[in-house]
Amino acid sequence: MCLGLVMKVISIDDKEALCDYLGNRRKIRIDVIKDVVLGDYLLVHAGFAISKLNKEEGEERLNIFRELEEKIGEIRK
Repeated sequence: MCLGLVMKVISIDDKEALCDYLGNRRKIRIDVIKDVVLGDYLLVHAGFAISKLNKEEGEERLNIFRELEEKIGEIRK
């Protein structure tokens, strides 16, 4: 099973986008996704955007990941 993360586009430079995942920023290849714009939510795997999500779905998934990371942090204490 592969895990894709939801990341928000914060800048674009040709075929790469700087994206944010809960405060962590990474350059992501956006070659295969059409019409990527600032503020888009992308599903990312292995440094490549594999699909674009609408705003509601992107925010919902990010909130789920945020809650999961908070719970993991509590368990590790």
